[in-house]
Amino acid sequence: MKIISTFVPLLKQHTIKMTTKTGNSIKEQLFQIGIKTDSINYNTSPEKLTEISLKEGLGTISSLGALNVQTGEFTGRSPKDRFIVKDEITADTVWWDGTINMPFSTAKFDALHQKVLKHLGTKPLYVRDAAAGADSRYNMKLRLVTELPWVSLFAYNMFLRLSEDELADFTPEWTILQAPSFFANPEEDGTRQHNFTIINFSKKIILIGGSGYTGEVKKGVFSALNFILPSYKNVLPMHCSANVGKNDDTAIFFGLSGTGKTTLSADPTRRLIGDDEHGWTADNHVFNFEGGCYAKVIDLSQEKEPDIFGAIKKGALLENVIYKKGTNEPDFEDTSITQNTRVSYPINFIKNIQTPSIGENPKNIFFLTADAFGVLPPISKLTPSQAAYHFISGYTAKVAGTEDGIDEPLPSFSACFGAPFMPLHPTAYAKMLSSKMQEANVNVWLVNTGWTGGAYGTGSRMKLKYTRAMITAALDGNLDQVTFAQDPIFGLNIPQECINVPSELLNPRNTWQDKAAYDTKATELAKSFHKNFKTFESQADETILSGAPLVK
Repeated sequence: MKIISTFVPLLKQHTIKMTTKTGNSIKEQLFQIGIKTDSINYNTSPEKLTEISLKEGLGTISSLGALNVQTGEFTGRSPKDRFIVKDEITADTVWWDGTINMPFSTAKFDALHQKVLKHLGTKPLYVRDAAAGADSRYNMKLRLVTELPWVSLFAYNMFLRLSEDELADFTPEWTILQAPSFFANPEEDGTRQHNFTIINFSKKIILIGGSGYTGEVKKGVFSALNFILPSYKNVLPMHCSANVGKNDDTAIFFGLSGTGKTTLSADPTRRLIGDDEHGWTADNHVFNFEGGCYAKVIDLSQEKEPDIFGAIKKGALLENVIYKKGTNEPDFEDTSITQNTRVSYPINFIKNIQTPSIGENPKNIFFLTADAFGVLPPISKLTPSQAAYHFISGYTAKVAGTEDGIDEPLPSFSACFGAPFMPLHPTAYAKMLSSKMQEANVNVWLVNTGWTGGAYGTGSRMKLKYTRAMITAALDGNLDQVTFAQDPIFGLNIPQECINVPSELLNPRNTWQDKAAYDTKATELAKSFHKNFKTFESQADETILSGAPLVK
């Protein structure tokens, strides 16, 4: 099995020539796809991209050494403006749900594509060739064409960096055209507004316009892999983090924002495979799609997240971070631009990593949820049916203050813990997960990193040291030796004891003073699960449906 490098020494990036072994220059290759320009910066080094960004007034250097930029109008993804071209490949395969996967006509795409090509031809361009997928059997060769130097730096950090030999014979499989200063005309171009991300599986093009937010590039590639890998490669794509233990056992962590996915996978006793996007192969390997990390930095401190804090240095890219007044010191508590402040950096900026970014022998999967209602157990073991059901549900909770208009906790569901990036019906991914779980004899755990002793505002957040102790007990096999009891409302199997965790914490009902209030709140949440799942019932088999909460 060949492996794609996750990083290449920086000096090599300075020596890349602009001509392949076949003699076609990058200029000629761009001309062939419709971009006519002489101003091309090809696989430019991080140092040079930083220098250009500073010279053009596009960023500043923070006290930590990282380049800091502002992404403009958009400081996050715009999911309502992400489309998939509906054609022979996608018409009967993509889940056209009307909210996540929205169709775009071939004719409209072709016309808009030509406009973007013409626009890019008027700009100095930054072209980067890279790859996605550390296991070369399934990797995707990428070419990013952008008008912003720091977006090319982002791509250097986030995708897999290739050697000179790999670049010499490079032919891109997919092309990403990113034009932040191009604004669409919705009436003429068929978009919802002036910005757009459009994926064309027939032409293997990701078209991005009107937004400088780098996450559109990252998640555009992820969305493409989420269609290609299960459809053609028998690989399950996963929105998760993953790490490897001393016995080379792999653990997988699914979780939405705020559930602790990054924190809990960054275990000093285990090696990090990756923090966000992975594939699970038919021969039981788990591989990272990326070559870097894209971490939130809101409220970041060296004490809370030492690995991430230490990675913010020369070569890293900060986005939308405010400085403390009169300095260039990042104020990670300042949300005046956005709460979605970010940093990207190559994965080798983290000390304890798995090299290459591939793990074998998956033994434990953790579904992380921050239950603000305080009714889910802090850890429970799932049956295969429950695992499929909770994977499709992708539950967590929004708490007051996280979004405008939210004054009390609200249940939040995101299918497969990453609905905005999943082109297929969620049950397709769930069935693959169930099959792989059973083949590999994997334990699946639901872990509540949210509230205990009452709902948000009454109870308290589960202590991190207890959550870590429960995950460690699961990983070490200690929970295989204890007795479990079934929860009568959710049907979950709750361990009756866990090393280094007070036993009274394990059953959430025991932590509430008002037991009747617990029963009422737990029943309400169970009904929310049932209501959410009605969307998926028509394509879910009896095995999946049997994993639902017991209370109807």
